[in-house]
Amino acid sequence: MDGTQRHSDLRRRIPGASQKMLTSTLRSLERDGLVSRHVTVSVPVRTDYELTPRGRSLLLVIFEMKEWAEDHMDDVAASRLEFDRHRLAVG
Repeated sequence: MDGTQRHSDLRRRIPGASQKMLTSTLRSLERDGLVSRHVTVSVPVRTDYELTPRGRSLLLVIFEMKEWAEDHMDDVAASRLEFDRHRLAVG
């Protein structure tokens, strides 16, 4: 959403993302038409990524999902603990 981003910039902004996983994800998003990739021939080669109009159309949905997840994180964690306790007791 912040315009064109270099691979290294994205990696810094996404904690825990390995170079391999980020590259794989960006390729999938490009294949789906959600991200465009621009290569500038230079030394070193510069590769920039940007959301396409289709990709930008998902931002509202993604932000709503993020908000929901943050609002319900504690409840989900409690449900997981309860589920795991039940499975251990039964199993």
